[in-house]
Amino acid sequence: MNQPSRIHLFQAYGIELEYMLVDKETLTVKPIVDEVLKHELGIYGSDFENGIVTWSNELVLHVIELKSTKPESNFNALENGFADDIRRINGILEKWNAMLLPTAAHPFIDPLTETKLWPHDSNEVYNLYDSIFNTKGHGWSNLQSTHLNLPFYDDEEFAKLHAAVRLLLPIIPALCASSPILDGKLTGTLDTRIDFYKTNQAKIPSITGKVIPEAIFSKRNYLNAIYEKIKSDVAPYDKENILNPIWVNSRGAIPRFDRGSIEIRIMDIQECPSADMAIITLVIETLKALVNERLINLEAQMKFKTEGLVQIFDKTSKFGQQATIDHWEYVQAFGHNSNCTAGELWKLLIEKLSVGNSALEKWKPELNIILTEGTLSNRIIKSLNGDTSAEAIKKVYKQLGGCLAQNKMFVP
Repeated sequence: MNQPSRIHLFQAYGIELEYMLVDKETLTVKPIVDEVLKHELGIYGSDFENGIVTWSNELVLHVIELKSTKPESNFNALENGFADDIRRINGILEKWNAMLLPTAAHPFIDPLTETKLWPHDSNEVYNLYDSIFNTKGHGWSNLQSTHLNLPFYDDEEFAKLHAAVRLLLPIIPALCASSPILDGKLTGTLDTRIDFYKTNQAKIPSITGKVIPEAIFSKRNYLNAIYEKIKSDVAPYDKENILNPIWVNSRGAIPRFDRGSIEIRIMDIQECPSADMAIITLVIETLKALVNERLINLEAQMKFKTEGLVQIFDKTSKFGQQATIDHWEYVQAFGHNSNCTAGELWKLLIEKLSVGNSALEKWKPELNIILTEGTLSNRIIKSLNGDTSAEAIKKVYKQLGGCLAQNKMFVP
């Protein structure tokens, strides 16, 4: 197989969006992704390539992934492709009285009784994960995310990109938290998915680390420090050598040296593709400013300690835009001159980066909603208005299903 030709920083991006399949009336999960793919492929298979967008299975039968077929730079076309395919899948799901549901966590699934793992090709990997970690908990079968793959060409570009990504990860939940409810109850945390993400592989701590990646800025050091450690720690559980440490690495951003990309994995999925594309654009434009040393220089970026970044990340995961950032060097790095909230920091960044920036200009309406009305979690909580009965939750999540179907932002 030919290796894909490598591309440089910010030339194109891989984007993946995950959605649940649920009953239209009851919102119980429908484990029929294999039937949806079979509808298009004619046989049970794991990927259906539909032009710019490819549909794929995931670990569990009630989650489908839509991803850019190849790295893309035209986000208008990609947003339209995602929206079209969501309509198409919803059309197929009609015969099961089902629909796609957004957000990073189903509000009342019981994963222990309702989880069905993907039973077709590649399922030996899923079965092995299940035997090691028991993948029927919330942290496995009830989390949907948006993945952003960013290219790098060589070690020099990797160093710049990894430094920038590490620095930005801690405040990303303040834009995209969308998992405030589990087991029919408000959890008190806006990004509950991240809590599970941190701990679902705690049996082998080297797999996830502290979620915020270590300060490592070369391929050689990364392979030695991270991938060799994962390999040796996983070996006792993987007698047949099925797991590749590169797939197993579950930090919040993962370097794939084989294909020259860093994948950001901590973004909760939003209510519609336009919201996801708006957040992704803001993240990319901020990373560009960091890589180009418009905010602070590379050396200063590399010096940030993982522990300090983790503390900010923990706060924004819980409180979103309301999280107070009292890490002086951090707020200063982004141009703020005193302690501030994560929301204030993002507003300042948008102000700085928007000047003459047509990419950000296009997504201004969506970003405006997120920064004035709050994350999707805030908006879900607001629209419940204190009523957390099963019926009230169901009503709000049905509205979210409608937002996804129409590619419309959710505003309470």
